[in-house]
Amino acid sequence: MAPAEVLADNARTCTAGTTLRLSAPEASQGSLLLIALKSTKPLAGVQGDWGGRTVPMWREGTDEAKRRGLLGVDLEKAPGEYELKLTGEMASGEKISCSVKVAVRQGRFATERLQVGKEFVEPSPEQVKRANEERQKLRDIFDSVTPERLWDGAFRIPLDGVTTGSNFGKRRILNGNPGSPHGGVDLPGVTGTTVHAAQRGKVALAEELFFSGNTVVLDHGLGIYTFYGHLSEIDVKVGDVLEAGTVLGKVGATGRVTGPHLHWGLTVERARVNPMLLVKLLVNSPGSRQGKSPPSGEQDETIATAETLEGDRLAGAGRE
Repeated sequence: MAPAEVLADNARTCTAGTTLRLSAPEASQGSLLLIALKSTKPLAGVQGDWGGRTVPMWREGTDEAKRRGLLGVDLEKAPGEYELKLTGEMASGEKISCSVKVAVRQGRFATERLQVGKEFVEPSPEQVKRANEERQKLRDIFDSVTPERLWDGAFRIPLDGVTTGSNFGKRRILNGNPGSPHGGVDLPGVTGTTVHAAQRGKVALAEELFFSGNTVVLDHGLGIYTFYGHLSEIDVKVGDVLEAGTVLGKVGATGRVTGPHLHWGLTVERARVNPMLLVKLLVNSPGSRQGKSPPSGEQDETIATAETLEGDRLAGAGRE
């Protein structure tokens, strides 16, 4: 995955003097691509479509001739070739249309075996009902797309001093039973470590959930949500608008866990993708740390595709 300012050499010349570029020529399950559209004239509006799913686009800074977007490849999206199509018009009224085929490869994720509380593998009927209701509540949140871009600049890793994450996409065997793939990264931290908002956003959920324990979900607009799980305490409430870096809670070991850590997830237009990739892709967005390199060790992790993260393990970090 190339940095945002070094887009892959896969430009597509489109109608009405526009050019489409992607940050990589192909993708794997759980990965994220940056879309860049450039026109010779100011643009009035642009929207994307990928397999029937809307891909929101935003203006790049004050340049009316540029638009960007994020293409999220869900962790379990079937491998194959999918068409990305952008449509819109220039300020002059001229229609534009661009398309490119995006190949999705199978992600190669490790499998791990975990021992967790029996109730998390063989829950009671009441617990099953609760978990299903919470799952639907999260789906409803992720299905809702705030049309405005709420964030400004680069996204950050929510724990100070942490530059890598582990376990994204891992298939889990829980007490001998197959579990769902791990939809986020595990960030190491002792109980009580402060957790920061990865970027500006509005609190969409702040409560205890059966599997993820004390949980906060931030809506960053345009279908982008970040998820913070297993917190020991929550310091925000639904409806709060948080600036980037605001403390939203503390690391803990609530819910289905084997030890204290932060489960950090990212959903882009309902696609579960590796949040570490977002940190790198938007590093040179307007308002971010222009020209600065990531801290030592961050670059290797954040530019990796999802499949390269399969073997990463952090000493002392909890799981789930």
